[in-house]
Amino acid sequence: MQRSRRRDPIPWTWEIPAAIILAILAVLTVGAQLGRSCANALSGAGWAWVPSAHLVTSLPGVLEGHADGGLPTMHHVASPHLLWGCVIAVELTLGTTVCWAAKVVADRWGPTRLRGMASRAEAEQLLGRARLRAVAPVIRPDLYGRKRSW
Repeated sequence: MQRSRRRDPIPWTWEIPAAIILAILAVLTVGAQLGRSCANALSGAGWAWVPSAHLVTSLPGVLEGHADGGLPTMHHVASPHLLWGCVIAVELTLGTTVCWAAKVVADRWGPTRLRGMASRAEAEQLLGRARLRAVAPVIRPDLYGRKRSW
């Protein structure tokens, strides 16, 4: 019913899908680098984050299974199996977190949100126990009205 009463006059253009695609690619890139850093830390090589200049250029090496791609000073890096396990775990965690956050954002500000809902404080003010006690003589005058003496 709400959708039939309200209409958004702004047309959907290419900017929103492009921003979504770029955000997904950024999360995947950072997830792969974070997984590589976790794998190196677990293997005993220590935590090392790739310099921002090599964030994207070192990605093919990481995806091929080289845990030292873009990190020239790393020695005794993680094995490919540990690297892939950590990258997959981090990507799944990030994917789940991003989907949950997108759901929360869509519920709060998206096109299918409930409009005109009262806040918790407003609902308490209108429907709460204190309000019911204040208007009790109006609701049940036989029980809470002024005492009549006959």
